[in-house]
Amino acid sequence: MRHTGSMLKNVVAVVLDGVNPFELGVVCEVFGSDRSDDGLPVYDFAVASAEGPRLTSRSGFALHVEHGLERLETADLIAVPACARYETRDFPPELLEALRDGVDRGARVLSVCSGVFVLAAAGLLDGRRCTVHWHHAEELALTYPRLTVEPDVLYVDEDPVITSAGTAAGIDACLHIVRKEQGPEVANKIARRMVVPPHRDGGQAQYIERPLPRSKCDTVGEVLVWMEQHLDEEVTVEQLAERAHMSPRTFARRFQQETGTTPYRWILRQRVLLAQRLLEATDETVDAIAGRAGFGTAAALRHQFLRAVGTTPNAYRRTFQGPEAAA
Repeated sequence: MRHTGSMLKNVVAVVLDGVNPFELGVVCEVFGSDRSDDGLPVYDFAVASAEGPRLTSRSGFALHVEHGLERLETADLIAVPACARYETRDFPPELLEALRDGVDRGARVLSVCSGVFVLAAAGLLDGRRCTVHWHHAEELALTYPRLTVEPDVLYVDEDPVITSAGTAAGIDACLHIVRKEQGPEVANKIARRMVVPPHRDGGQAQYIERPLPRSKCDTVGEVLVWMEQHLDEEVTVEQLAERAHMSPRTFARRFQQETGTTPYRWILRQRVLLAQRLLEATDETVDAIAGRAGFGTAAALRHQFLRAVGTTPNAYRRTFQGPEAAA
């Protein structure tokens, strides 16, 4: 069924006990606020409960929810916010059925953060790409092997199923849906009223802390320490192998087995991580950071940083130091 702008009128957020207030609030703010004084559309918005009229939020306060799952039957968009223990709990079968019925009749479904586990349990992500907060990405992929997790992005649009990453990425996904259905002017106006960017550069990768594991590095561990301490130096596999007292072929094989990657990719990732730390914590120029991190030039740093993190060094610095940060 083809979606058109005229279809985005009826929006429902469906919640379970332990719902996260912020993620629910994101959906309420985008679709539940009357902004007709700015000439913006007014959505027929409601919150529906899958577990009775009284729920407790994850922050401890109670919610009285007027509607049950029958409210989903007329929705153009069904949003599932994050909730406590979504990764381990069982979901009401009638909720999963209602979500499947919604997609079958042409509605869209949207998950915010860990709400993606509900969509996965309903089978709506089988064979599809999706995302989630980076903290849950591995668990989601292991629990539901028929889907493909993209942990570095803010949202994934696999129409009619849209999934968003952690917390504020729900704003990005909601504005994306508005932009897609009703055009950039409407999405931009809503974003201005919310005082948020209508579109954020980069992805979730810039917020992920992911040092590379060493727990199995029995034979190349000392070399890894040396590599970390000499990131500004150009080294070859032959030089690293000599330091490890191995042949280059044996060293490359052992390195792959113990780190899960190649020496080149390992050191490249470590250089990017060092650049991230310096951009967050210092006022050094991008040129100086490029030298300290082993990229040589600012242009080389920008190229590799954009590929790994999804944004530029200057944009990354502004994100973590504020707009007044030096370039």
